[in-house]
Parts: sequence; C-alpha cells; structure tokens
Amino acid sequence: MINRGCAVEHKTFFSITPATMRAACSQCNMRELCIAVGLEDQDLHKLDQIVARRKIKRGEHLYRAGDTFSSIYAVRTGFFKTDLIGDEGQEQVTGFQMAGEILGMDGISTDIHVCNATALEDSEVCIIPYENLETLSREVPSLQRQFHKFMSREIVRDQGLMVLLGSMKAEERIAAFLLNLSTRMKARGYSSSEFHLRMTREEIGSYLGLKLETVSRTLSKFDAEGLIGVQHKHIRILNSQGLHDLLDHGTSS
Repeated sequence: MINRGCAVEHKTFFSITPATMRAACSQCNMRELCIAVGLEDQDLHKLDQIVARRKIKRGEHLYRAGDTFSSIYAVRTGFFKTDLIGDEGQEQVTGFQMAGEILGMDGISTDIHVCNATALEDSEVCIIPYENLETLSREVPSLQRQFHKFMSREIVRDQGLMVLLGSMKAEERIAAFLLNLSTRMKARGYSSSEFHLRMTREEIGSYLGLKLETVSRTLSKFDAEGLIGVQHKHIRILNSQGLHDLLDHGTSS
C-alpha cells in the first residue's frame, strides 16, 4: 500500500480493511479547514500516503477513555461529541466536533485517550497515525506549523470554555453557544442562520454547565422574544445582533 514513487517511504500503522479506505487529502473539500491547508501538491501527495478513512455510525464510539492512543482523526463528514465520565457515572461533555476539526489529541501526552468520542450522526473520519504524522512533519515544515495551530486552537477553545462556565449567566452561555455554531457552520459553506442541532438539550446542558430544564426554558424564551425560531432540534437564528447584545451586556455588567 506504500507509494514506491515517493522519495521517502512512510511506514503505516494500520491495515486497509473493509472498515477503512484510502483517503485523498488533495481531493477533499474540507482541506482548507483541516491540517492539509496550504500544503503544496507534492506534500499533499505525501500526506495521502499515511491517511485512511473510516465510517462511523451514529452512536458508535470512535475511541473510548483508556484506549491506547495511536492516531488523530480529522472529521470528514458528520458530527461528534467528546465527554468524560465522572466517578459517579455522570457524563461531562467537553466538546462538539464537526467537519474539518480534529479529534484524538487528548491522547498525545500519555499515549492513552482520556475521553470518549462518539458520533452524533453517521460520520466519516480520516485516520492519521500520529507517529507517521510526526515523521512527515519533520519533512514538511508547513504541515508541522499547521498542526501546531490546531493544537493551539484546542488550548484557546478550552480557555474559552472556562470563561464561558465561570463568568456567564445561563442566557449568555446559550447565546454564545448558538453564535459559535453559526460561525462554524458558515465557515463550512452551510447556512449560518438555520441549522439542525445534532446534540440533545441534555448534552448542551452538560457542555455549558446547565441543567436540562434551564436549556429548554432559555431556548423557549429566545423563541418567544424573536431571537431564534425553535422546532424540536431545528434552529433558525432570527436576530443575530440580539444574541450578540446579550453577550455585550454580560461583558459590560
């Protein structure tokens, strides 16, 4: 499965099975949002040699806490959540990931995954063996820089969540959550004002540090005030500026 025409042979740590297939970063419409962004054609070809794709069904785990770390995963299509399970069995959602975003970096420091990653809908990921990525990054500095940017983005996201949970009221947290989803949808070429929530209200509450009842009540309040339209999991943002004003008010108070 190795392309012998490349100057350097890249060892792979997975075998292509019926559950996996070769990926082609050079032909992926998500590459401008992924670690392949900005790579020259010859470097994209090298990356293609170490990446495979795998389909994940809704509700299936991509990996679980305690699993041995060997790869990171780029979401090609679909939606995921990551979570931790507390000592008493309670779930703490730590993030929601969509196309173009990276999963699995929680395992880099200890070689063990510390959280679970679960598909919220039928999805597809690109499997990138970490040892191969490290080797290729030494050959392709632009790939190394891009991966470092992704790691930095994760740090910033974690810091943002700490601010969200530590200083915002319930309405501000949910407004920030909806605006963040809107921005991420727009970056992927989807509507920024109308989208379907893949996660449950309970999962939103776990992520934002709110009770299920608070999430439902706040969404209904936003709907009544004309900020959003809510129909089950379907969300329409009717007054984006109004949601921003909630955040601005919280910052200034």
